[in-house]
Amino acid sequence: MADSDRFRPSVPPRFEPYPLKGSGALDWGMQNRLARVFRPATGRTVMLAIDHGYFQGPTTGLERVDLSIVPLLGHADALMTTRGMVRSTIPPASVIPVVLRASGGPSILRELSDEQIAVSMEDAARINASAVAVQVFIGGEFETQSVRNMTRLVDESQRSGIPVLAVTAVGKELTRDARYLRLATRICAELGAHVVKTYFCAEGFDTVTAACPVPVVMAGGKKLPELDALTMAYRAVEEGAAGVDMGRNIFQSDDPVAMMRAIGAVVHQSAKPQAAFDQFLRR
Repeated sequence: MADSDRFRPSVPPRFEPYPLKGSGALDWGMQNRLARVFRPATGRTVMLAIDHGYFQGPTTGLERVDLSIVPLLGHADALMTTRGMVRSTIPPASVIPVVLRASGGPSILRELSDEQIAVSMEDAARINASAVAVQVFIGGEFETQSVRNMTRLVDESQRSGIPVLAVTAVGKELTRDARYLRLATRICAELGAHVVKTYFCAEGFDTVTAACPVPVVMAGGKKLPELDALTMAYRAVEEGAAGVDMGRNIFQSDDPVAMMRAIGAVVHQSAKPQAAFDQFLRR
């Protein structure tokens, strides 16, 4: 075989840029971890959030994670959880990417914004986390401290190659409107978060996602009727969200597996809410 046939000098080198919003300049390892969380085919994710216990204790539906959550792992793109739950309950053979809760401190009995970094990036690497999550309380009593928690993890992420997901926490006294959500998500992105998780708002959510230069993942929030939750997820992705991170709307559903499948159809197949709900009912 001629050298020209073996080396094909006339064919330009093949390069596939990583298309996830705001991620083109990241190192290969960080892009690879994000590609585990966000399906490359759609650029979206369905995360299953079960980290509530780090400040709420045994939340309804999470009393026995081994019984209620482990059977769902095959239907989620990523699992947002704590290192204690990973090491005690999540099967090591599971291939689901872990988004590891890395901040904590106060319980629901105290001021929630008074969080500290609760997990080192070294331990996140030992767990093989695909990302770490940190709560950011814009407008909260300990706003600056929570922002500093995030920026410290961002600094460490540059060394470890593990992305940081900032979770915008909204206190009871704050309004979840587009103006506030634009403020909170943009601050997180400007200070280095690779992904931002925030709440949906009925008016102007597209301006929230447009103003944020990194992927926005919608938080599920409180338990809603299934059709309402599916409608919220549909609107969020249609208005620019790169997926959802749902907990109570999954594990508190009458049929969590069917709800996972319905949410997946909305996020990855752009199924209309009623069609996804009909799929849920056919369980």
